[in-house]
Amino acid sequence: MARQAMFDGLVYDEYDNLLTTAVVGGEAQYVFDDDGFRRHIDADGIDRQVLAFFLNQLQENKELAVEQALKMLGSDDLLTKAAVDASLRNINMEQIMAQGVPAQARDMLGMLGFRVVVNVHGEVVRLEQPSAPEGESDE
Repeated sequence: MARQAMFDGLVYDEYDNLLTTAVVGGEAQYVFDDDGFRRHIDADGIDRQVLAFFLNQLQENKELAVEQALKMLGSDDLLTKAAVDASLRNINMEQIMAQGVPAQARDMLGMLGFRVVVNVHGEVVRLEQPSAPEGESDE
């Protein structure tokens, strides 16, 4: 399983307390302070729930993701579009779990206001995501 918590620094309990992390028996854990009792919740379970959410969002917004990727690459030819499409189709959760999320990406998510809120059982209660102010658009 996970040797490192993928979303370390972004996971909170329902009372807005940041969960710390620990490694127990070689497995990453998020540590939930339950009135002084330190409950260890398997990081892999929480991380998979969050990652599944991201991958689902990516699939639901695939056309927009392809369009934005092409803009970033500065190329909109047919071959580049096909390559980006294929890359999005071949995203593998296990690969992402094995690689983890770079610390810079976690820091950026935190600065933007992204938070994962879990309960004492390790169930994701909600994901708080940054959103664009109403009335603003990038067009």
